[in-house]
Amino acid sequence: MRLTLDCICVDLGRRAALRDVTASFEPGHLTLVIGPNGAGKTTMLRAAAGLVKPVSGEVRLDRRAVSAIHGAERARAVAYLPQGGTVAWPMPVRDVVALGRLPHGEQPDRLSVSGRDAVEAALAAVGLKGFESRSATALSGGERARVLLARALATSAPILLADEPVAALDPRHQLIVLDVLRERARAGATVVAVMHDLALAARYADEIVVLTQGRVQASGRPDEVLTEARIAESFGIEARVSVTEDTLVVTARRPLG
Repeated sequence: MRLTLDCICVDLGRRAALRDVTASFEPGHLTLVIGPNGAGKTTMLRAAAGLVKPVSGEVRLDRRAVSAIHGAERARAVAYLPQGGTVAWPMPVRDVVALGRLPHGEQPDRLSVSGRDAVEAALAAVGLKGFESRSATALSGGERARVLLARALATSAPILLADEPVAALDPRHQLIVLDVLRERARAGATVVAVMHDLALAARYADEIVVLTQGRVQASGRPDEVLTEARIAESFGIEARVSVTEDTLVVTARRPLG
């Protein structure tokens, strides 16, 4: 399922958060959205999920406006993983992940065969096999972050939106989660994630969108977008960009100014 943002403008109070944002996200691609703090990355993802109403422009799933899709139907189409999500109740990990099946009319204690398979696959994907009976509130912050990602994966939605999914993770689990997102895309999903780590974005992204002050500054393949000049302009840092063993490598060196 293709996700399209067509000339999206979003105001948050008196502040213009997004201005004329146009982007298309394709099935089979992992797209990473990068940009400095306050650039509008989270607002862009929330608008794409139908959680923020644009003042103008349109978000479409294939050819259908997301504003015309409601409730469980939209939740089955778009799985959204917010930044810094929490688990409020001391539920077993398996039950939290199984909440991802609610849009399919399934309860954690009454899953279909496909629902059980989706939950088990999601737990395995994020490295939480053996955690099923543990209380989600007793886990570390990084473990809870993976529980919430597993919940989003269990929905089996054709579109997955993730806001800073590796922010609370150690380096090993950052790589595990990015592998999961890439594999989900390779399986045919449209996967869009917000990130701050330019080195990881260069390594994992099929496409990169750069936001600056609520506008798309650049989009395309990592080698097209992550140039030293653009990194300096967008992030205010000096960086070295090179290719090592066919891998794009971005190394931040020092702030500018």
